[in-house]
Amino acid sequence: MTDEAISRAFREEGPAILATLIRQVGDFTLAEDALQDAFAAAVATWPRDGVPDRPGAWITTTARRRAIDRLRRERGLADRIERLAALAARDTDQGKDIELVDEDRDDPGAQFADDRLRLIFTCCHPALALEARVALTVKLLGGLTTAEVARAFLVSEPTMYQRLTRAKRKIAAARIPYRVPPPDLLPERLGGVLAVIYLVFNEGYAAASGDRLVRGELCGEAIRLGRLLVNLMPGDPEVLGLLALMLLQDARRDARVDARGDYVALDRQDRERWDRGRIAEGSHALDLAMALRRPGTYQLQAAIAALHATAPSADATDWVEIATLYAELDRHAPSPVIRINRAAALAFAGAPEAGLELVRPLLDDTRLAGYAPLHAAHAELLRRTGAADGAAAAYDRAIAATGNAVERAELQRRRAAL
Repeated sequence: MTDEAISRAFREEGPAILATLIRQVGDFTLAEDALQDAFAAAVATWPRDGVPDRPGAWITTTARRRAIDRLRRERGLADRIERLAALAARDTDQGKDIELVDEDRDDPGAQFADDRLRLIFTCCHPALALEARVALTVKLLGGLTTAEVARAFLVSEPTMYQRLTRAKRKIAAARIPYRVPPPDLLPERLGGVLAVIYLVFNEGYAAASGDRLVRGELCGEAIRLGRLLVNLMPGDPEVLGLLALMLLQDARRDARVDARGDYVALDRQDRERWDRGRIAEGSHALDLAMALRRPGTYQLQAAIAALHATAPSADATDWVEIATLYAELDRHAPSPVIRINRAAALAFAGAPEAGLELVRPLLDDTRLAGYAPLHAAHAELLRRTGAADGAAAAYDRAIAATGNAVERAELQRRRAAL
Protein backbone atom coordinates (compact mmCIF):
# COMPACT_ATOMS: atom_id res chain seq x y z
CA MET A 1 0.00 0.00 0.00
CA THR A 2 2.79 2.40 0.97
CA ASP A 3 4.91 1.34 -1.99
CA GLU A 4 1.95 1.96 -4.27
CA ALA A 5 1.42 5.46 -2.79
CA ILE A 6 5.10 6.32 -3.32
CA SER A 7 5.04 4.99 -6.88
CA ARG A 8 1.87 6.92 -7.64
CA ALA A 9 3.31 10.15 -6.18
CA PHE A 10 6.49 9.66 -8.24
CA ARG A 11 4.59 8.87 -11.41
CA GLU A 12 1.75 11.39 -11.18
CA GLU A 13 3.24 14.30 -9.24
CA GLY A 14 7.01 13.96 -9.65
CA PRO A 15 7.37 16.01 -12.87
CA ALA A 16 5.23 18.88 -11.56
CA ILE A 17 7.16 18.96 -8.28
CA LEU A 18 10.45 18.92 -10.16
CA ALA A 19 9.35 21.84 -12.36
CA THR A 20 8.44 23.84 -9.25
CA LEU A 21 11.74 23.00 -7.57
CA ILE A 22 13.72 24.06 -10.64
CA ARG A 23 11.93 27.41 -10.57
CA GLN A 24 12.57 27.83 -6.86
CA VAL A 25 16.23 26.79 -6.68
CA GLY A 26 17.27 27.86 -10.19
CA ASP A 27 19.44 24.78 -10.62
CA PHE A 28 18.40 21.67 -12.57
CA THR A 29 20.84 19.30 -10.87
CA LEU A 30 20.12 20.58 -7.35
CA ALA A 31 16.38 20.23 -7.95
CA GLU A 32 16.75 16.68 -9.28
CA ASP A 33 18.98 15.68 -6.35
CA ALA A 34 16.61 17.23 -3.79
CA LEU A 35 13.62 15.45 -5.32
CA GLN A 36 15.49 12.15 -5.22
CA ASP A 37 16.32 12.80 -1.54
CA ALA A 38 12.66 13.50 -0.78
CA PHE A 39 11.47 10.24 -2.32
CA ALA A 40 14.19 8.37 -0.44
CA ALA A 41 12.85 9.98 2.75
CA ALA A 42 9.32 8.86 1.84
CA VAL A 43 10.53 5.27 1.42
CA ALA A 44 12.11 5.46 4.89
CA THR A 45 9.31 7.19 6.81
CA TRP A 46 5.92 6.51 5.19
CA PRO A 47 5.85 2.79 6.13
CA ARG A 48 6.46 3.84 9.76
CA ASP A 49 4.39 7.05 10.01
CA GLY A 50 1.75 6.39 7.37
CA VAL A 51 1.06 8.02 4.00
CA PRO A 52 0.46 11.78 4.44
CA ASP A 53 -2.91 13.25 3.44
CA ARG A 54 -1.26 15.20 0.61
CA PRO A 55 1.69 13.14 -0.63
CA GLY A 56 2.69 15.67 -3.29
CA ALA A 57 2.81 18.54 -0.79
CA TRP A 58 4.87 16.37 1.59
CA ILE A 59 7.35 15.54 -1.16
CA THR A 60 7.57 19.21 -2.24
CA THR A 61 8.25 20.48 1.28
CA THR A 62 10.76 17.72 2.00
CA ALA A 63 12.57 18.30 -1.29
CA ARG A 64 12.78 22.03 -0.62
CA ARG A 65 14.31 21.35 2.82
CA ARG A 66 16.77 18.89 1.30
CA ALA A 67 17.75 21.62 -1.19
CA ILE A 68 18.31 23.99 1.74
CA ASP A 69 20.53 21.39 3.42
CA ARG A 70 22.58 20.96 0.27
CA LEU A 71 22.92 24.74 -0.20
CA ARG A 72 24.03 25.18 3.43
CA ARG A 73 26.80 22.68 2.84
CA GLU A 74 27.98 24.88 -0.03
CA ARG A 75 27.33 28.27 1.58
CA GLY A 76 30.67 29.65 0.46
CA LEU A 77 29.14 30.76 -2.82
CA ALA A 78 27.35 34.10 -2.71
CA ASP A 79 24.64 33.26 -5.24
CA ARG A 80 23.76 30.14 -3.31
CA ILE A 81 23.38 32.14 -0.13
CA GLU A 82 20.81 34.31 -1.90
CA ARG A 83 18.90 31.24 -3.04
CA LEU A 84 19.15 29.78 0.45
CA ALA A 85 17.54 32.91 1.92
CA ALA A 86 14.68 32.77 -0.58
CA LEU A 87 14.08 29.07 0.03
CA ALA A 88 14.21 29.52 3.80
CA ALA A 89 11.60 32.29 3.51
CA ARG A 90 9.27 29.94 1.62
CA ASP A 91 9.82 27.20 4.12
CA THR A 92 8.92 29.37 7.12
CA ASP A 93 5.71 30.46 5.42
CA GLN A 94 4.23 26.97 5.88
CA GLY A 95 4.67 26.06 2.28
CA LYS A 96 2.96 29.09 0.79
CA ASP A 97 4.75 30.25 -2.35
CA ILE A 98 5.30 33.83 -1.19
CA GLU A 99 7.79 34.69 -3.93
CA LEU A 100 5.61 33.82 -6.88
CA VAL A 101 4.09 37.26 -7.40
CA ASP A 102 7.45 39.01 -7.40
CA GLU A 103 8.99 36.44 -9.71
CA ASP A 104 6.07 36.78 -12.11
CA ARG A 105 6.40 40.56 -12.32
CA ASP A 106 8.86 40.36 -15.23
CA ASP A 107 7.36 37.25 -16.79
CA PRO A 108 5.18 38.04 -19.86
CA GLY A 109 3.64 34.61 -19.56
CA ALA A 110 2.65 35.05 -15.93
CA GLN A 111 -1.04 34.99 -16.78
CA PHE A 112 -0.43 31.37 -17.79
CA ALA A 113 1.72 30.76 -14.69
CA ASP A 114 2.44 27.06 -14.80
CA ASP A 115 5.79 25.69 -13.79
CA ARG A 116 5.68 22.91 -16.35
CA LEU A 117 4.97 25.32 -19.22
CA ARG A 118 7.82 27.53 -17.98
CA LEU A 119 10.07 24.48 -17.89
CA ILE A 120 9.25 23.58 -21.50
CA PHE A 121 9.99 27.07 -22.78
CA THR A 122 13.20 27.27 -20.74
CA CYS A 123 14.49 23.95 -22.06
CA CYS A 124 13.46 24.91 -25.60
CA HIS A 125 15.70 27.99 -25.67
CA PRO A 126 17.33 28.38 -29.12
CA ALA A 127 20.79 28.35 -27.49
CA LEU A 128 20.32 24.59 -27.25
CA ALA A 129 20.32 22.21 -30.20
CA LEU A 130 16.79 21.09 -31.09
CA GLU A 131 17.42 17.47 -30.13
CA ALA A 132 18.83 18.55 -26.76
CA ARG A 133 15.82 20.80 -26.09
CA VAL A 134 13.36 18.02 -26.73
CA ALA A 135 15.32 15.33 -24.90
CA LEU A 136 15.88 17.41 -21.78
CA THR A 137 12.27 18.49 -21.46
CA VAL A 138 10.88 15.05 -22.15
CA LYS A 139 13.09 13.60 -19.43
CA LEU A 140 12.20 16.24 -16.85
CA LEU A 141 8.55 16.72 -17.71
CA GLY A 142 7.68 13.18 -18.63
CA GLY A 143 9.56 11.67 -15.71
CA LEU A 144 11.31 9.28 -18.08
CA THR A 145 14.59 7.55 -17.40
CA THR A 146 17.61 8.37 -19.52
CA ALA A 147 17.29 4.92 -21.11
CA GLU A 148 13.65 5.59 -22.08
CA VAL A 149 14.55 8.95 -23.62
CA ALA A 150 17.46 7.31 -25.47
CA ARG A 151 15.06 4.72 -26.95
CA ALA A 152 12.68 7.48 -28.10
CA PHE A 153 15.54 9.19 -29.92
CA LEU A 154 17.08 5.99 -31.29
CA VAL A 155 20.47 6.64 -29.64
CA SER A 156 22.50 4.82 -26.99
CA GLU A 157 21.98 5.56 -23.29
CA PRO A 158 25.54 6.98 -22.80
CA THR A 159 25.03 9.29 -25.78
CA MET A 160 21.76 10.55 -24.36
CA TYR A 161 23.28 11.00 -20.88
CA GLN A 162 26.02 13.20 -22.32
CA ARG A 163 23.49 15.17 -24.36
CA LEU A 164 21.33 15.86 -21.30
CA THR A 165 24.30 16.82 -19.13
CA ARG A 166 25.61 19.27 -21.72
CA ALA A 167 22.15 20.85 -22.09
CA LYS A 168 21.79 21.45 -18.33
CA ARG A 169 25.28 22.95 -18.12
CA LYS A 170 24.55 25.26 -21.03
CA ILE A 171 21.32 26.53 -19.44
CA ALA A 172 23.22 27.27 -16.21
CA ALA A 173 26.21 28.89 -17.94
CA ALA A 174 24.06 31.07 -20.20
CA ARG A 175 21.75 32.02 -17.28
CA ILE A 176 18.71 31.32 -19.42
CA PRO A 177 15.69 32.80 -17.59
CA TYR A 178 13.11 30.36 -16.29
CA ARG A 179 9.94 31.79 -17.84
CA VAL A 180 7.53 31.81 -20.74
CA PRO A 181 9.20 34.28 -23.17
CA PRO A 182 7.57 37.49 -24.49
CA PRO A 183 5.30 37.14 -27.56
CA ASP A 184 7.95 38.10 -30.12
CA LEU A 185 10.17 35.22 -28.97
CA LEU A 186 7.44 32.57 -28.83
CA PRO A 187 7.65 31.45 -32.52
CA GLU A 188 11.38 30.59 -32.41
CA ARG A 189 10.77 28.15 -29.55
CA LEU A 190 7.50 26.76 -30.76
CA GLY A 191 8.89 23.86 -32.81
CA GLY A 192 10.69 22.36 -29.84
CA VAL A 193 7.79 23.02 -27.48
CA LEU A 194 5.29 21.24 -29.74
CA ALA A 195 7.70 18.33 -30.24
CA VAL A 196 8.19 17.97 -26.49
CA ILE A 197 4.50 17.96 -25.67
CA TYR A 198 3.79 15.38 -28.37
CA LEU A 199 6.63 13.14 -27.21
CA VAL A 200 5.25 13.22 -23.68
CA PHE A 201 1.84 12.30 -25.08
CA ASN A 202 3.32 9.48 -27.16
CA GLU A 203 5.12 8.00 -24.18
CA GLY A 204 1.75 7.93 -22.42
CA TYR A 205 -0.11 6.59 -25.47
CA ALA A 206 2.32 3.72 -26.12
CA ALA A 207 4.72 3.32 -23.22
CA ALA A 208 8.18 2.22 -24.36
CA SER A 209 8.63 0.01 -21.30
CA GLY A 210 6.84 -1.31 -18.23
CA ASP A 211 3.78 -3.52 -17.79
CA ARG A 212 1.15 -1.04 -19.00
CA LEU A 213 0.46 -0.13 -22.62
CA VAL A 214 -1.04 3.25 -21.73
CA ARG A 215 0.16 5.77 -19.16
CA GLY A 216 -2.96 7.91 -18.93
CA GLU A 217 -1.40 10.47 -16.60
CA LEU A 218 1.15 11.41 -19.28
CA CYS A 219 -1.56 11.69 -21.97
CA GLY A 220 -3.64 13.89 -19.66
CA GLU A 221 -0.66 16.07 -18.78
CA ALA A 222 0.27 16.57 -22.45
CA ILE A 223 -3.31 17.54 -23.31
CA ARG A 224 -3.43 19.95 -20.36
CA LEU A 225 -0.24 21.61 -21.62
CA GLY A 226 -1.65 21.68 -25.15
CA ARG A 227 -4.71 23.56 -23.93
CA LEU A 228 -2.48 26.04 -22.05
CA LEU A 229 -0.50 26.57 -25.24
CA VAL A 230 -3.69 27.22 -27.25
CA ASN A 231 -4.63 29.89 -24.70
CA LEU A 232 -1.17 31.40 -25.09
CA MET A 233 -1.09 31.25 -28.92
CA PRO A 234 -4.72 30.90 -30.14
CA GLY A 235 -3.92 32.00 -33.72
CA ASP A 236 -1.26 29.39 -34.45
CA PRO A 237 -2.64 26.53 -36.60
CA GLU A 238 0.00 24.02 -35.54
CA VAL A 239 -0.73 24.62 -31.85
CA LEU A 240 -4.39 23.90 -32.59
CA GLY A 241 -3.38 20.96 -34.76
CA LEU A 242 -1.36 19.36 -31.99
CA LEU A 243 -4.19 19.72 -29.48
CA ALA A 244 -6.60 18.23 -32.03
CA LEU A 245 -4.23 15.33 -32.70
CA MET A 246 -3.80 14.45 -29.02
CA LEU A 247 -7.53 14.68 -28.26
CA LEU A 248 -8.51 12.51 -31.23
CA GLN A 249 -5.95 9.85 -30.37
CA ASP A 250 -6.66 9.93 -26.65
CA ALA A 251 -10.38 9.43 -27.37
CA ARG A 252 -9.57 5.75 -28.04
CA ARG A 253 -7.58 5.27 -24.81
CA ASP A 254 -10.09 3.13 -22.86
CA ALA A 255 -10.74 0.81 -25.80
CA ARG A 256 -7.06 0.07 -26.51
CA VAL A 257 -6.80 -2.49 -23.70
CA ASP A 258 -9.33 -4.99 -22.38
CA ALA A 259 -10.34 -5.64 -18.76
CA ARG A 260 -7.14 -7.64 -18.20
CA GLY A 261 -4.94 -4.90 -19.63
CA ASP A 262 -4.26 -6.82 -22.85
CA TYR A 263 -3.80 -4.94 -26.13
CA VAL A 264 -6.83 -4.54 -28.42
CA ALA A 265 -6.02 -3.72 -32.06
CA LEU A 266 -7.81 -0.81 -33.71
CA ASP A 267 -10.01 -3.01 -35.90
CA ARG A 268 -11.19 -5.01 -32.84
CA GLN A 269 -11.92 -2.07 -30.55
CA ASP A 270 -15.39 -1.40 -29.16
CA ARG A 271 -16.14 2.00 -30.69
CA GLU A 272 -18.88 2.60 -28.13
CA ARG A 273 -16.05 3.04 -25.62
CA TRP A 274 -14.45 5.85 -27.58
CA ASP A 275 -14.76 9.23 -25.85
CA ARG A 276 -17.19 11.22 -28.01
CA GLY A 277 -16.49 14.42 -26.05
CA ARG A 278 -12.79 14.14 -26.87
CA ILE A 279 -13.59 13.47 -30.55
CA ALA A 280 -15.88 16.51 -30.76
CA GLU A 281 -13.34 18.79 -29.06
CA GLY A 282 -10.52 17.49 -31.25
CA SER A 283 -12.55 17.86 -34.44
CA HIS A 284 -13.45 21.43 -33.48
CA ALA A 285 -9.78 22.30 -32.84
CA LEU A 286 -8.85 20.79 -36.22
CA ASP A 287 -11.56 22.85 -37.97
CA LEU A 288 -10.20 26.02 -36.35
CA ALA A 289 -6.66 25.12 -37.43
CA MET A 290 -7.61 24.37 -41.04
CA ALA A 291 -9.59 27.60 -41.30
CA LEU A 292 -6.31 29.47 -40.83
CA ARG A 293 -5.09 27.93 -44.13
CA ARG A 294 -1.49 27.28 -43.06
CA PRO A 295 -1.12 23.49 -43.20
CA GLY A 296 1.52 21.73 -41.14
CA THR A 297 2.57 18.34 -39.88
CA TYR A 298 0.43 18.27 -36.74
CA GLN A 299 -2.66 19.25 -38.71
CA LEU A 300 -1.98 16.46 -41.21
CA GLN A 301 -1.59 13.93 -38.39
CA ALA A 302 -4.76 15.25 -36.76
CA ALA A 303 -6.61 14.82 -40.06
CA ILE A 304 -5.50 11.17 -40.13
CA ALA A 305 -6.62 10.70 -36.53
CA ALA A 306 -9.97 12.30 -37.40
CA LEU A 307 -10.54 9.79 -40.22
CA HIS A 308 -10.05 6.96 -37.71
CA ALA A 309 -12.15 8.60 -34.99
CA THR A 310 -15.14 9.37 -37.21
CA ALA A 311 -15.27 6.12 -39.21
CA PRO A 312 -18.43 4.19 -38.25
CA SER A 313 -16.56 0.87 -38.36
CA ALA A 314 -13.11 -0.56 -39.06
CA ASP A 315 -14.23 -1.75 -42.50
CA ALA A 316 -15.57 1.70 -43.37
CA THR A 317 -12.25 3.46 -42.60
CA ASP A 318 -10.94 5.39 -45.59
CA TRP A 319 -7.48 3.79 -45.73
CA VAL A 320 -6.77 5.15 -49.21
CA GLU A 321 -7.20 8.71 -47.95
CA ILE A 322 -5.12 7.91 -44.85
CA ALA A 323 -2.28 6.58 -47.02
CA THR A 324 -2.50 9.73 -49.17
CA LEU A 325 -2.26 11.95 -46.08
CA TYR A 326 0.78 9.99 -44.86
CA ALA A 327 2.42 10.55 -48.26
CA GLU A 328 1.79 14.28 -47.91
CA LEU A 329 3.14 14.16 -44.35
CA ASP A 330 6.26 12.38 -45.59
CA ARG A 331 6.84 15.24 -48.01
CA HIS A 332 6.50 17.84 -45.23
CA ALA A 333 8.62 16.07 -42.61
CA PRO A 334 10.30 12.88 -43.89
CA SER A 335 10.99 10.36 -41.14
CA PRO A 336 11.21 6.57 -40.76
CA VAL A 337 8.24 6.61 -38.36
CA ILE A 338 5.97 8.30 -40.89
CA ARG A 339 7.13 5.91 -43.63
CA ILE A 340 6.32 2.90 -41.42
CA ASN A 341 2.84 4.26 -40.73
CA ARG A 342 2.31 4.96 -44.43
CA ALA A 343 3.34 1.40 -45.24
CA ALA A 344 0.83 0.05 -42.71
CA ALA A 345 -1.91 2.25 -44.20
CA LEU A 346 -1.13 0.90 -47.67
CA ALA A 347 -1.46 -2.62 -46.32
CA PHE A 348 -4.92 -1.90 -44.92
CA ALA A 349 -5.80 -0.19 -48.21
CA GLY A 350 -5.09 -3.48 -49.99
CA ALA A 351 -1.58 -2.71 -51.26
CA PRO A 352 0.84 -4.59 -48.95
CA GLU A 353 3.47 -4.95 -51.70
CA ALA A 354 3.64 -1.16 -52.00
CA GLY A 355 4.06 -1.03 -48.25
CA LEU A 356 6.93 -3.50 -48.38
CA GLU A 357 8.70 -1.31 -50.94
CA LEU A 358 8.64 1.52 -48.40
CA VAL A 359 9.80 -0.61 -45.47
CA ARG A 360 12.65 -2.59 -47.05
CA PRO A 361 15.17 0.33 -47.21
CA LEU A 362 14.50 1.06 -43.52
CA LEU A 363 15.57 -2.46 -42.56
CA ASP A 364 19.12 -1.61 -43.69
CA ASP A 365 19.29 1.42 -41.38
CA THR A 366 21.36 0.34 -38.37
CA ARG A 367 19.77 3.09 -36.23
CA LEU A 368 16.44 1.26 -36.55
CA ALA A 369 17.72 -2.22 -35.80
CA GLY A 370 16.11 -2.20 -32.36
CA TYR A 371 12.95 -0.28 -33.31
CA ALA A 372 10.07 -2.64 -32.58
CA PRO A 373 7.35 -0.85 -34.64
CA LEU A 374 9.44 -1.27 -37.80
CA HIS A 375 9.75 -5.04 -37.36
CA ALA A 376 6.09 -5.37 -36.34
CA ALA A 377 5.00 -3.50 -39.47
CA HIS A 378 7.34 -5.59 -41.62
CA ALA A 379 5.85 -8.76 -40.13
CA GLU A 380 2.30 -7.62 -40.82
CA LEU A 381 3.14 -6.71 -44.43
CA LEU A 382 4.80 -10.09 -45.02
CA ARG A 383 1.82 -11.88 -43.46
CA ARG A 384 -0.55 -10.11 -45.83
CA THR A 385 1.52 -11.16 -48.83
CA GLY A 386 1.52 -14.80 -47.69
CA ALA A 387 5.19 -14.93 -46.59
CA ALA A 388 4.53 -16.67 -43.27
CA ASP A 389 8.14 -17.70 -42.55
CA GLY A 390 9.43 -14.18 -43.13
CA ALA A 391 6.62 -12.78 -41.00
CA ALA A 392 7.55 -15.12 -38.12
CA ALA A 393 11.17 -13.99 -38.23
CA ALA A 394 10.12 -10.33 -38.30
CA TYR A 395 7.80 -10.89 -35.34
CA ASP A 396 10.72 -12.47 -33.45
CA ARG A 397 12.77 -9.32 -34.04
CA ALA A 398 9.88 -7.12 -32.89
CA ILE A 399 9.32 -9.22 -29.75
CA ALA A 400 13.00 -9.01 -28.87
CA ALA A 401 13.06 -5.24 -29.40
CA THR A 402 10.03 -4.12 -27.41
CA GLY A 403 10.37 -3.17 -23.76
CA ASN A 404 6.63 -3.12 -23.07
CA ALA A 405 5.05 -6.28 -21.66
CA VAL A 406 1.58 -5.66 -23.13
CA GLU A 407 2.98 -4.99 -26.59
CA ARG A 408 5.17 -8.09 -26.34
CA ALA A 409 2.18 -10.28 -25.49
CA GLU A 410 0.24 -8.95 -28.49
CA LEU A 411 3.18 -9.59 -30.85
CA GLN A 412 3.50 -13.14 -29.50
CA ARG A 413 -0.22 -13.69 -30.09
CA ARG A 414 0.05 -12.53 -33.70
CA ARG A 415 3.08 -14.72 -34.30
CA ALA A 416 1.29 -17.75 -32.89
CA ALA A 417 -1.68 -17.06 -35.22
CA LEU A 418 0.43 -17.29 -38.40
